[in-house]
Amino acid sequence: MQLKSIPAALLPLLFALPVTAQPLTAQLSSCAQLPDTTERLACFDRLAAAPGPDAGVVAAPVVPVSAFPDKTRPDASASIDPTVEAAAEYTMDNHWELTDRHRRGTFLFRPHNPNYLIANRSYRPNEAPYKPFRAKDFTGDLSHAELEFQLGFKMKVIETAFELPVDLWFGYTQNSFWQATNSELSSPFRETNYQPEVMLVTPLNFSVLGTNVKFLNLGFSHQSNGQSSSLSRSWNRFYAQVGLERGPLSISARVWKRVSESLEDDNNPDILDYMGHAELSGTYRLEGHEFSAMLRRNLHTDKGATELGWGFPLAGPLKGYVNVFSGYGQSLIDYNYFQRSVGAGVILKY
Repeated sequence: MQLKSIPAALLPLLFALPVTAQPLTAQLSSCAQLPDTTERLACFDRLAAAPGPDAGVVAAPVVPVSAFPDKTRPDASASIDPTVEAAAEYTMDNHWELTDRHRRGTFLFRPHNPNYLIANRSYRPNEAPYKPFRAKDFTGDLSHAELEFQLGFKMKVIETAFELPVDLWFGYTQNSFWQATNSELSSPFRETNYQPEVMLVTPLNFSVLGTNVKFLNLGFSHQSNGQSSSLSRSWNRFYAQVGLERGPLSISARVWKRVSESLEDDNNPDILDYMGHAELSGTYRLEGHEFSAMLRRNLHTDKGATELGWGFPLAGPLKGYVNVFSGYGQSLIDYNYFQRSVGAGVILKY
């Protein structure tokens, strides 16, 4: 008989029975061993006249049911470590710390935009911006092959700002394009884009047609390539972003408003014609694989970009990654240049 099948109320009695039976048996045996019949009967009479068994019960300690673990019963007191949950499966709740159980505090580095390294092959490199800076006797061209990598992070600066369910975040993303195999040009970094941003994030909790609306993000972003003269590219914008989830599918939609600059300071005044005013991105997760897509379009100029990605399991948070890009704005120097490229490498997902 298994102890876990015995009702908790009977456990004290079960443990008390051996303690009660042992002294009574010993006394009866002692009486039976008396040689004199009269003394033997008197001994039995004394036992018969003694108080009932209850008086002889020695209280056994009450053993709680939890002492006999039942692995089939869930432990309600157990809490899930959000860092383990985040590593196991992405959700917007743990990515943006939208609930109390996912909060980790302030000034901790957290993932933001994807971190990846891929070897890229472009259809047609954009030579035009660099030609004025080449020596007259130089005939080298940009390589079709280059390494592209993106690194970034975010951290929460203020939690529950103004005593409201609003968190203030700071984020930073750096995206570089490296002509690593182009020894003729001394393997330069063709382009690097820097993007710091600040974000106010508040959780949302309602559903539309079976899709959960998870958060609203109001942010300010600066993006530039750190160059000067005719190579300089930069813009500032305010944006609003909403996040949605439905099972393994997560979607984010973003719209923005560019901060106007004076014509003499603006080195890319037509950037909205190519980058548009909005962006839609989504990821579908299936058995460790992640299929992603990004769509950006200016409906007035019919210019934009499409990006597709596939991440597949390798080891822990490190996944293999295949990326396809077609359109404008793969980098700031190429904001007005149509590009097609295919890349493969690794991406860090956690």
